Amino acid sequence: MSFNDGSDAYLSGDYTNALSIWLPLANDGDARSQSALGTMYSEGKGVKQSDEQAAAWYRKAAEQGNVDAQYNLGFKYAHGQGVKQSNEQAVAWYRKAAEQGYAKAQYLLGAMHSEGIGVKQSDEQAVAWLRKAAEQGNVDAQYNLGVMYDIGQGVKQSDEQAVIWFRKAAEQGHTKAQYNLGVMYDIGQGVKQSDEQAVAWYRKAAEQGYADAQYNLGFKYTNGIGVKQSNEQAAVWFRKAAEQRHAKAQFLLGAMHLYGKGLKQSNEQAAVWFREAAEQGYAKAQYELGIMYENGRGLKQNDKQAAVWHRKAAEQGHADAQFTLGFMHFNGRGVKQSEEQAAVWLRNAAEQGHADAQHILGLMYFEGRGVEKSIEQSFYWSRKAADQGHEDAQKHLTNLEKNFNT
Repeated sequence: MSFNDGSDAYLSGDYTNALSIWLPLANDGDARSQSALGTMYSEGKGVKQSDEQAAAWYRKAAEQGNVDAQYNLGFKYAHGQGVKQSNEQAVAWYRKAAEQGYAKAQYLLGAMHSEGIGVKQSDEQAVAWLRKAAEQGNVDAQYNLGVMYDIGQGVKQSDEQAVIWFRKAAEQGHTKAQYNLGVMYDIGQGVKQSDEQAVAWYRKAAEQGYADAQYNLGFKYTNGIGVKQSNEQAAVWFRKAAEQRHAKAQFLLGAMHLYGKGLKQSNEQAAVWFREAAEQGYAKAQYELGIMYENGRGLKQNDKQAAVWHRKAAEQGHADAQFTLGFMHFNGRGVKQSEEQAAVWLRNAAEQGHADAQHILGLMYFEGRGVEKSIEQSFYWSRKAADQGHEDAQKHLTNLEKNFNT
């Protein structure tokens, strides 16, 4: 009986017969049979599963130069299956397989060089091994080589080369490559800009469940870019991304519920999705949730909760939230009344160009409320607001110019 007879039995599901054929051959030193026994023990087919026995048989075959066994033994070392975990040993066996042209080993060897795992970090070596695997059609290597060209790591930066390798991986169904190719068409990087092509590649990745692609596709439908405008389709794709906890999609789904665009209007559903995004730290959602609490829209009115969420957004630099929080401190609504704290948050918003905050801060300096009175500062902030067309600030500035020297 030959190795091929064992293969026929194995492929037909007759593992007992396969074992009876391969075991004598393996004991006689046949490397292919030894490797095959390693796989049987690894997968527990025809024998009791044993990583230790799998590693032992893989080693016998690997030491004879069997490339499959070299790769599999490297994998066992990488994951500590049946042997003591060792990245160095994993690299050693992957290298042996890689030098024989084994694409998966070349890819993993490149990845380990990239991260400096079990070997000295080297972007150049990473690129060299990734290229070898990529040229053999290994989809993960193609994607990662595209990334290396995209960021210029270990190779001269080239958008065009990035597109080439992303496309090769994308055409094999690699989700991230499809998304990245969509982005490059979207912004015209390394390829002629095309909203239609961007949509096509986003769709491929989105249909495989990639949340960023689902979000981008929803955004395209919202604005009718590269696809016929449809709030209903936008909502479909935003929901898919939102259900994967994509914060921006959750926020936009909440907004669509709030305004009844593409979905039935529902303040309650808007609040639900705003909260989901807010709890992930998305500042826009935190601000909107604060507004919902402030106005009792979609949930029970609660000034304290409004202040909590406005503060979270304000601390991330959200200008409207900073303004609102300042106003709440000024009036003692949901927080302890403090003109000093009001001035702090209004200044934060004003420094970001928030015209209402600039105007009120100008008035506070004029009246000396929460800050030391300063006509000069009142002029300064009132003028900034007035320059943005703020009518009340323009009136105040006119009064200042009438009554004080500038």
